[in-house]
Amino acid sequence: MRYLIITLPFILSGFFVSAQEPLLTKEEAIDLTLANNLGIQVARNTKRIDDNNANILNSGYLPTVTANAGGTIDRQNTEGTLGNGDSRTADGVETRRYNASVNVNYTLFDGLGRHYDYKSFKERSLQSELEVQQTIETTILQLFTVYYEVARLTENTENLEQALEISKERLKRAEYQFEYGQNTGLDVLNAEVDINTDSINLLNSRQQLRNTMRDLNLILNRELSMDFSADTAVNFVPGLEMENMHNEAKSNNIRLRIAEKQLNINNYNFKASKSAYLPTIGLTGTYGWNESNNNSPLAFVVQNTATGVTGGINLTWNLFDGGRSITGIKNTKINYETQELLQKQIALEVERDIRNAWDSYTNALYVLEVQEKNLQTNQDNFNRTDERYKLGQITSIEFRQAQLNLLNAELAQSQAKYSAKLAELQMLQVSGQLLNVDF
Repeated sequence: MRYLIITLPFILSGFFVSAQEPLLTKEEAIDLTLANNLGIQVARNTKRIDDNNANILNSGYLPTVTANAGGTIDRQNTEGTLGNGDSRTADGVETRRYNASVNVNYTLFDGLGRHYDYKSFKERSLQSELEVQQTIETTILQLFTVYYEVARLTENTENLEQALEISKERLKRAEYQFEYGQNTGLDVLNAEVDINTDSINLLNSRQQLRNTMRDLNLILNRELSMDFSADTAVNFVPGLEMENMHNEAKSNNIRLRIAEKQLNINNYNFKASKSAYLPTIGLTGTYGWNESNNNSPLAFVVQNTATGVTGGINLTWNLFDGGRSITGIKNTKINYETQELLQKQIALEVERDIRNAWDSYTNALYVLEVQEKNLQTNQDNFNRTDERYKLGQITSIEFRQAQLNLLNAELAQSQAKYSAKLAELQMLQVSGQLLNVDF
């Protein structure tokens, strides 16, 4: 038993998280997440693509310009009869032809298809911006879930360190009392067992703390082994009311806003599909150059060159395409109706989420208040028990029980504090206010 008492503290010292590590404040954690988190970067890249799609260059409103050029060489043996009856032949007659042109095509009217497609792209760009915000909100909530877990484990580790120190002092007292015949060796053995138990609990807590710190570094997208300390202070947002949170959720909840944009997109898609019923009118223009050379003695024209401009207007009306357009229009209308149903479902889910989040938040605050009172009670009880133990009025078992009660109260109060803060953040996310408050 003595061997364990000497070895465990030595092992613990190798895994000690120094209080001198640089403090990672909440503001710094948010800044690092917004700048480095890979999930947020992916969402921003998606937003860039949607912005490109919503550009005038992808709208179909601009003309298309193409350039063509070509050349051919034709070599033949020819034979011909002149008007006076004479025959002539020419071997290896070579004809060269060259051409170049610039063609312009512009669609004047396409049944308003490109008009609604362009509006759909614009709406998708706005939706993508909301999706970036949704990713940021989700990542920030994940960040603080892990950040506050680091803070909780830090407090737990400190409480377990204090518990270990108390157990060490108790062992010294038990050894002195045993030497002077004031107690039996059983008190010494019990103290040694409790030290080993406290040492193992401290060792496990420090291991959990290191693992959680790596989880946080992963979110921050930085070196996983980087050490830091977390701010254990928790500040709650004052003046929160259920009615205000409910109203904010109806107008600012990110899921509702994304669903609204999707409904607009489906509406534009439905209108764009009906362009299949209307004709397409377009303009075409060509500027071309052609040249041919013929070295045949039978040819009347040896060289011919032509340049010119050609313009035209065309109308295309797909009167019937086998029913594909009709089917497509029906399907886009069904998609719009489906999105309406999904939007109603999301509205109901948000209504449920904000009510659940508010109840969880108020319940967590009540639990925190109770745990703080319980901690104070256990602290007072331990102080009196410690005095009586020093006077020899109670046994070491009673002292240990009071020590465990205090430790459990400290751990429960710490858990309640961070659970209440996370419940608050979850409620703020549902109401759409997560990014508008100080952490």
